[in-house]
Order: sequence, then structure tokens, then C-alpha cells
Amino acid sequence: MAGTALKSQSLRGVRAILAGRRPRQRVLGAVLAVWASVALGQDIPRIVSEGGRHALYVDGAPFLVLGAQANNSSNYPEPLGKVWPVIERLGANTLEIPVAWEQVEPVEGQFDFAWLDTLLAQARAHDKRLILLWFATWKNTAPAYAPRWVKLDNARFPRMITPTGASHYALSPHARSTLDADRRAFVKLMEYLRDKDSRNTVIMVQVENEPGSYGLVRDHGPEAQRLFAGPVPEALRKRLGRKPGTWREVFGADADEFFQAWAVASHINAVAAAGKAIKPLPMYSNAALAAAAGRQSAATYASGGPVHHVIDIYKAAAPALDLVAPDIYTPDESAVAAYLDFYARRDNPLLVPEIGNSRPFARYFFDVIGHGGIGFAPFGMDATGYANYPLGARSFDEALDLFARIYRLFGPMQREWAKAAAEGKVWGVSEPVGAAAGHQRTIQLGPYRATVSFGRHQFGFDPPTGNPEPTGGAAIAQLGPDEYLVTGFDARVEFALAEAKDGKATGESLLFDRVEEGRFEGGRWIFARVWNGDQVDYGLNFTGQPQVLRVKLARLRTARIIPVGNPN
Repeated sequence: MAGTALKSQSLRGVRAILAGRRPRQRVLGAVLAVWASVALGQDIPRIVSEGGRHALYVDGAPFLVLGAQANNSSNYPEPLGKVWPVIERLGANTLEIPVAWEQVEPVEGQFDFAWLDTLLAQARAHDKRLILLWFATWKNTAPAYAPRWVKLDNARFPRMITPTGASHYALSPHARSTLDADRRAFVKLMEYLRDKDSRNTVIMVQVENEPGSYGLVRDHGPEAQRLFAGPVPEALRKRLGRKPGTWREVFGADADEFFQAWAVASHINAVAAAGKAIKPLPMYSNAALAAAAGRQSAATYASGGPVHHVIDIYKAAAPALDLVAPDIYTPDESAVAAYLDFYARRDNPLLVPEIGNSRPFARYFFDVIGHGGIGFAPFGMDATGYANYPLGARSFDEALDLFARIYRLFGPMQREWAKAAAEGKVWGVSEPVGAAAGHQRTIQLGPYRATVSFGRHQFGFDPPTGNPEPTGGAAIAQLGPDEYLVTGFDARVEFALAEAKDGKATGESLLFDRVEEGRFEGGRWIFARVWNGDQVDYGLNFTGQPQVLRVKLARLRTARIIPVGNPN
């Protein structure tokens, strides 16, 4: 299966190279490299999607990214010494870290991969995987990480133009010169990975970083104006079910932003496709988000980036991307829930490559995996001294314990969890803030219902009042009929039969057949003890200790329904 998938990917890469008029020897090199890896049994990481569910395969099996992103300028050998200790304390299995265009091509046509030599060697020494972040044409919409021969040459690499003819700070997405230079450098990066990373330490690549433009919805340069007055591309029009016409005729008030999104996504697609033709690693682009509710002015966020209401444009313009991803820095739970719903799509695996690193954000891990997410990563996790407060914590150390306990809980079972997610058999919730939700959440499990409540003693029926701070969360994975893996922190989980569809009692009661505490080692469940008596009479109570339960439920015929954990 792996060999077939990789050969298919290599053929797609050949077509991409041919479409870009790449040299034939490069086509042959790409094919031989990929097929050689198959022959050697080296399974290149890939996204596998089936039935609207997704998995990131690494080493031939589903993999859950327990990630951490370093600060932007930690992408040099010396700062790495302040990165790895934090990654180790966190218990992350993957480091996300930049590779800047200015690093690898400081002089045009002269490439230097000394940074990657160091990074790969140290990642392997620490037994960590890498997600590389390609900072090139766009880094937070600006060309700050482009080499000086690019960002200082406005004639060759033009900026966007305002309606009044002034120059804007962002590079134009319509300049073929910029695209060609960006793409050539990215191809060199992927050639390096093909030749130097046969062990696939690098498992994904982010192409650009939070692309788009602030303060100007779209480019008004000559080429942009010509294209804007022309017809909407057929691929986009058909995907959205629109009639032919110009951008303004087809999209009205949204025309400027949609045009910009198409242009930016097309640039990213060309870069990603050329890189995938060399080594077909999973690739994605990330979004600096627009408001979750309502539509604000596109001039107030990164217009043209993969914000939630232009995901379909990215799907049409950038098929080389495996997904687009949200960078989440609002702690508001309703907004977080909306963003996860926006990006967890049948055609888009959910990855949260950046999230705030202050304490309220840690619990959202449970929501991400509850959506079948393939990965999660707090930002700014190193000891270099930079903090993006108030978007994150004043110090990486402020919330490290909350993220670390989650990663150390899921680390031994990350592959089992990723497999269950790929099968659509996982659920997860985080602690709500305020009394409106009753300090609890409900999970529907087919014939069962799980109620997760927060701020309760382990013994007794005291009502949920919420934890002193919102730290709780719970996750459930189905192992088989009536059997579940249950875990969490600072929460109580209670099971009951789901209500009959006609509203009538089912005439059954529910009880625990067996509740085992244990752990996974090398893919095997290791039994520790049975929970019974006080440990189950009041639901399954999870504290700050890392505990994993294997729960077998049973149904009995009875005159009334008795929820598990409530014998009264």
C-alpha cells in the first residue's frame, strides 16, 4: 500500500514539474528518489484520508503530532541549545522550527544548508521529528525573512500597489520573478531533504507563514488590475458553482479579497508543487485568523491568507497543499470551537500548528483531538527570552506543566489514538468557563452518553462548580463494541444510556463490566489495576495525575435507567 501511494505521488510530482517546464533530468531524479525510498522500505510521511477522516502516517503508521513551535529567530545553531531542554521538558515528539529563505540563499544562486545539517543531527540525537516552516515571500504577510537581494530590489521583486499608486509593504503575489525565485530556493531545500534526510526526520513542511496582506485587501498593480478585470478562473468558478464573469461580477463585495486569496494561494501552490515533485512530504499553509463570528473588513486581517471563509478558494487554487491550518491566539472558547469546526473538514485534516502558550490554551488540546486532529503545537516554546504576551504567556515556563502533563499522557499512546481518530472513533472536550454551561459537557457515543463535569470532589454527588482555573478536559476513544479508552485531567466522566429516539425509556440499565487502569508500551496495553468500589461509584474521576482507563460497559434489562456513577 505504501509503495503504491508513493509511486502515485511521484507521478503527480512529475506532472507538476512538467507543468512548470522543469528540466527533464530533474523529473527523472524525483522519480528515482521516491521509488528508491520505496525499494529501501523507507515510508515517506503522508496524509491518508478516507471517508472524510484523516491521518498523518509516519513510518507507515498513524502519528499524532505532539508539537511545539520555537520562536521565529531561534532558527540558528546557537539558540538550539535553549530549545531542546524545553522540548524535552514538554514531552513533545515534534519540533516546528523555521527555515528562512535568507539563511539558505544569502546570495542569489549560492545555497547554504549548514543550518539544516545542525538541525537534523540534533533532532535525531533528541529523537524528535521536525516540521519545517518555510519563511520566504510571506512571513506574517511581510518579506522580512526573504534575502536582502529580494527585499531590497523593488524593481525586480515588486511590492503590492495601493489604489492611489503608492507602494505597500507586502510583495505582490502577481510577480513571476518573485515566484520563480521563491520556488527555486524551495526546490533546493527539498532536494537537500531528499538527499540528506532518508530517515524522514522531517515529517511535514509549512509553505510560507501567515500569508496575505494587512491594510490593503488586494494588489492594484498593472498585472493585478488586468487579471481582476478578466474572468474568474474556471477551476474556482466550477468549485463554487458560479456563473462566468469578472471578479466583481461573480463575487460582488467579496471580489477584492477572493481575488487576493486566489493569487496568494496560486503562488503557494506553485512553490509546494515544485517541492513535492522532489520529495512528496505533506505540506500546508497557516492562517492569521479573521474573526470567528461575522465578517470584519478584510483590511483588518491578513487578506488573501487561508482564513476560514476562503478555504474553498485555497482548495481550488492550491491542490498541492494537503491542508490549511489555523493559528489560534484567542482564549475565547466559543471562538476556538468555531475555528476548529471551520478547519476540521472532510477535505481538510485539522492541524493546529500554533496556539497560545498561556495556561487557558492547554485544555484546548482535548477539543482538537476530539475533532480528529492530527496535531497540536503551542508557540514560543524555548528559553531564548522572547514572549508574545498578551497573545501568549509572559514566559514559556508559565504554563509548561499543563502542556507537559498532556503530552506525557498521550505520548505512549499517540499512535493508538491517531489510528482511532482515522477511524472516526474519538471524542474530546475541554472545560467551559462560566456557569452557563453548568460546568459540564456532553458527548454522544452512539448508544451511550458521556457527561464530563468539572470542579467536583472524587467522592460524592456535589454539583460541578468548575476548577479554580479552566484546566480540565477529557478524551474518549472507542476500542470495540461497548469498550472505550478514557482519560483526562481535572474532570469527572459519567456514562449513561442514550435516550431512545421516541423519548421512551429503553428498559435497560448500564453498568461497568470492567474498568482497568493501565498504559501503552510499544503498542501493547499494560494492565495495572482494576477500578471498583469508591473509584467508580461516583463516576470516573481524573485529577492532575496521568491516568488511562480501559472501560467495558454492559447493559441489563431493568425497569428503570440508572446512570453509571449515580446509584441513587
